[in-house]
This record gives sequence, structure tokens and C-alpha cells, in this order.
Amino acid sequence: MNEEKVITLKPDRKIFEDIYFSGNQGSLLFSPTTKSKTITTIAAAVIVFIVFLLKDSLSKESAGILYFLSFIFLLCAVFLSVSVNKVSRWKKQVNHYLNILEKCKVYEIRFDQNFFTVNIDGEKETSEWKDFEYFDSNHEFIFLEGKYSYMFPRKAMSEKDYSFLKSRLKENIK
Repeated sequence: MNEEKVITLKPDRKIFEDIYFSGNQGSLLFSPTTKSKTITTIAAAVIVFIVFLLKDSLSKESAGILYFLSFIFLLCAVFLSVSVNKVSRWKKQVNHYLNILEKCKVYEIRFDQNFFTVNIDGEKETSEWKDFEYFDSNHEFIFLEGKYSYMFPRKAMSEKDYSFLKSRLKENIK
């Protein structure tokens, strides 16, 4: 493969959004990153509330358990807020990228035996094949990770281009 191959992608925001935000990815409290922390924090809050209601029936020596459970609840809330912040920053970056895509006129991938270039309206990112560490593909998209990371939806290109890109990535990324 000495000649350059060009694949033009349709920069349709909806296609990319469906992949980025699938499975509650964009939900601040119920994304895969935050869901377990949200449930744990709610459970801790319920336990603290129940113990608070029953505090009069606790002996003086057992009253410290309310303080301990309150500390556990606060700890859970802090971990949850850190995760929510992380998801919020990711969501902001994705929305920024989607806004760029929405205004984009040219979105193409160019590659030959040595280089892989992504061009979004003249903004080019070029990598050598050795710069890529990993690639994965499924029925919905191709994910490419290395110096730059990319996600190319199947619906954004022709079926022939999708298969061709997938086969080239298999050949060039070890």
C-alpha cells in the first residue's frame, strides 16, 4: 500500500453523540463511573437518617455510632463529587468536540504505509503508525488510541471504507 487512501466521514453530530453518550455515559449521577458511588452515598444517607431517628433509643455509649456513620456518609459524598466532577469535565470536552464537528465542512482520514492523518477543516493531526498503541472495533465504531485518540463511527462512513479502515488498522497496529 504505497498510495495514500482517503476516507471522508460525515460529521453528523447525532451519529457521534449516540456513541459518546450511550449507556448513560453523559449522566452525572448514573454514568458507569458514578453509578455505584451514587448508590453507596444514598444508602449511607438512609442509614444515617434511620440512626438519627433512633438516636434517643441508643445508649450514651452507643451515640458515637451516629458520628461515625455521618463521617462515612461525608466520605461517600466526597468520592461521589470527585466522580461527578470527572464526568462533568469529560462531558464538557465531548460537547466541545461535537460543536466543532457540527460546524465542520471537511472530516477525512488519510493514510499510507507510514502515516495516519486526521483532517478536520484543515486542522491536521498526523501520526506514524508506530505512535498508536491500541485499536478496537465493534459493530458501532472503531477506537484508536496512541499519540492522539480517535473514535470513528461506522455510520459516518461507507461500509466499504469501514471494512477497509479496520483491515488497515489490523495490519499496521501490532
